[in-house]
Parts: sequence; C-alpha cells; structure tokens
Amino acid sequence: MYIKSLSLQNFRNYEKLDVNFHPGINMIYGNNAQGKTNILESVFICATTKSHKNAKSREIIRIGSDESHLRLILCKSENDQKIDMHLRKNKTRGIAINNVPIKRSGELLGLLNVVFFSPEDLNIIKNGPDERRRFMDMELCQLDKIYFHNLKEYKKTLIQRNKLLKQIGFDNSLKSTLELWDEALIKYGTRLIETRRVFIKHISKLLSDISSSLTGSIEQITAEYIPNVSEDSFESQLRLSYDRDLRSLNTNVGPHKDDIMFMNDGVDLKKYGSQGQQRTCALALKLSEIELVKRITNDKPVLLLDDVLSELDRSRQNYLLDNIKNIQTFITCTGLEEFVNSSLTLDRIIKVTKGTINIEK
Repeated sequence: MYIKSLSLQNFRNYEKLDVNFHPGINMIYGNNAQGKTNILESVFICATTKSHKNAKSREIIRIGSDESHLRLILCKSENDQKIDMHLRKNKTRGIAINNVPIKRSGELLGLLNVVFFSPEDLNIIKNGPDERRRFMDMELCQLDKIYFHNLKEYKKTLIQRNKLLKQIGFDNSLKSTLELWDEALIKYGTRLIETRRVFIKHISKLLSDISSSLTGSIEQITAEYIPNVSEDSFESQLRLSYDRDLRSLNTNVGPHKDDIMFMNDGVDLKKYGSQGQQRTCALALKLSEIELVKRITNDKPVLLLDDVLSELDRSRQNYLLDNIKNIQTFITCTGLEEFVNSSLTLDRIIKVTKGTINIEK
C-alpha cells in the first residue's frame, strides 16, 4: 500500500497543490509555518475523515473560500484507488471512492491505513486519559468497521442520555425514559470494552518486544487496559450511578472514562517514568501500531512523521529510521542537515515555501 499522488484545492494555506510521491521515503522540508504539516493532515483526513488536530471543516478550508477539495490516489494490491473529499463550511462533507459517492464516512475507513507520529504523541503517556482513548479509537476505527459503528452509536447515545439528564432537572416525569437510553448505552458500551481489551492485549505484547529491542533489553514496557467498568458490571454500575448522574447532569460511568496504563517492570510510567522512558514508550507504541496493522491487514500502513525526529535523541532516531525502510513514509522537518550522516535513503525531497512546493529529487 502506498500513496501515488495528492491534489489539494483551497486546503489550509494551499490554493492549489498537485504532487506525486515515491513508494519509499518522502522528505518534506522547509521553515516553520510554510505548510508542511498541512500535507500530512490532508493525507490523514483522506484516511480517517478526521483531522489529527481535531479541527473542524471551517477551520481547514482556505481563508476566503467556502469549499476545499482533496483527491488522493492510492495503490493497493496493485490496483489504484481514488479518494475524493469535499469539505464545506455550511454543509456535510462529500466523499467518493473511485468516483462513487458514499453515504457513510465509515465506508472509507480501512481503505488507507495510516500511522501518525507527531511531537504531541510524545505526551500520550503523561497527559490525560482523553489522549489515550483517542489513540485506541483512531487505530481501532481504521482496523475494525464494527468497532467504528459501535463507537459512533455509543457516542450518539451518550449525548442523548446526557441531554435527558439535564431535562429531568426541569421535568422529573422524564426519568422513566432514561431506561431506553441505558439499554443502548450498555449494548454498545459493552462491545467497546470487549474490543478494547483484546486490542490492548495485542499492543502490549508488541510494545514489550519493541521496547526491549529498542533499549537493549534494559526496559520492557507493557500496556494494561484500565476500563472504567467491566463488561459484566456496566449495567449494575450504571444503575448505582443514577443519583450521581442526576446531580451532575452527566453520565459518570462507561467506556468514555476508560484509560490505559503503561508500565516498565510494573512501574507506572505516567507517574514515575523519566522523560526518556516516556519517549521510549511513545516511540515503541507507534512502531507497535505499524506491526499490528501489518498483521491484521496483511499490508503495510503509510507512516506520517511530523517533525518528530528533532524530539528524539540519536539512538531513538536511528532505531526509528532503521525500522521504516520498507514502509512508505512522509517525514517533515525544517532542514536536511540531520540526515547527512543517516543511512536512510531519501527517495523524494520536497521543499515547501508559503504553500507552494518544489520537487528537489
């Protein structure tokens, strides 16, 4: 699997962009705030329908325009696949695969698998649980369309239940309708918990092996799924939380409160890990994602490295670069100096200046 070309119109600071890529290592460099990350963001949107920055369509469309168009040509199993996406300020986005419009965004997921690694990901270990849940959800939605459906339905149900809790504050007779939303919440929530548990089990094994290799067996990092409630206890815990939910006007139990704990020799890296250990964990986690995609899809994902090499020391840089040589990779950086002594072959070099590109190789 690799991306052959990308076309953008009125996307971020690009009025128009047409670029072909190499199946190997694509280097995108230039000064800050020129548009390097915008190229990676557009690829991520074409793969997942979402911005890695959680940006809304109106924030992505070029200033002064009402619509943005993205077109990506993907080579998969020796066949070309075309993804077209229209982002509109005041309308829902339009998506077509091979010129055939799709009704649900979930139909796109899994066509192009990407792994995105940015400096923000280095904080996934030490920041709040929201980021760790987002990590689970983004990867699982690409790999499992059933999970995507269950997550979508769970979030819709959660929103409706929370709205009802607020309405009950004004009209207590509505309390009897809470049970209908509870049934759906338990149904979809239980499925999420089950899938997440299996996913983290697989990730933990990969994480352990990769972190051990990365550190010369000095560190062996594992991941543990920390569900807010178990599959068996969700219903009973939700019932016990009724009074609390009514007081807070919010649903206080469920997989929307889940977390992941990363440990080295049983020690919680979020609380007690050094910055070096946390960065080793983040790097090993991204490499684990790559390996998991390979095993599940029998194909290689596309790797997006957004200015992350400058955040890693030389040994971690070398380990990462040694493990991406057979994967289509997009690397953004401010200059090429750090690759002078690297064994990495840059197959395509693209310079970005104020929303325009120059192919140097």
